[in-house]
Amino acid sequence: MEKKEENQEYIRKLIKDLESVNYVKPEDIPNIELYMDQVTTFMDQNLESLKRYEEDKLLTKTMINNYTKNHLLPSPNKKKYSKDHMLLLIFIYYMKSFMSITDIQRLLNPLCEKFFGQGHTISLEKIYREIFQQIEAQAKSLTKDVIRKFDHSMEVFEQAEKEDKQFLQTFTFICTLCFDIYTKKQLLEHLIDRQFQPESQEKPKKK
Repeated sequence: MEKKEENQEYIRKLIKDLESVNYVKPEDIPNIELYMDQVTTFMDQNLESLKRYEEDKLLTKTMINNYTKNHLLPSPNKKKYSKDHMLLLIFIYYMKSFMSITDIQRLLNPLCEKFFGQGHTISLEKIYREIFQQIEAQAKSLTKDVIRKFDHSMEVFEQAEKEDKQFLQTFTFICTLCFDIYTKKQLLEHLIDRQFQPESQEKPKKK
């Protein structure tokens, strides 16, 4: 098999893997409060497949303390973290790769105020479960969209030298994905600015 074919097969396998949404299911989270060490151990064990490098740390004590300090996460109860704390930490883990701490704070603060802890009509666990069920349902359509982008990228630079062609086609595919991320990030920021603007920062309405 030629190097180009091996590369394309490898990329197609990566894309196909997108259909398998790997996330922590609520029923896998202990129903008892956990100490900090237990929280980091749980996250490492359950999100290990998401590591880029083996030595990467998914969640550290310093990170958790900073999340609390920056009001992304409610303070623990006597140094113990509840199931709701764990759910919020998972949201933060996914969001922090493409959202600022300020935007995550603006997004999660009203969520915590309305649904964190017991005694609410809708539990944080129900919200978490519903969101990831939606993500699972969209996984196949997402994969098809990425495959389409990949196929289109493999059709360009046909006149390039053989040794340059694979590089240019892969570079095109990466740039296409980058633009997709960029446009969605812009949409996210506009939605957060409009729907989750703190009242103290809202512009006064014109009379």
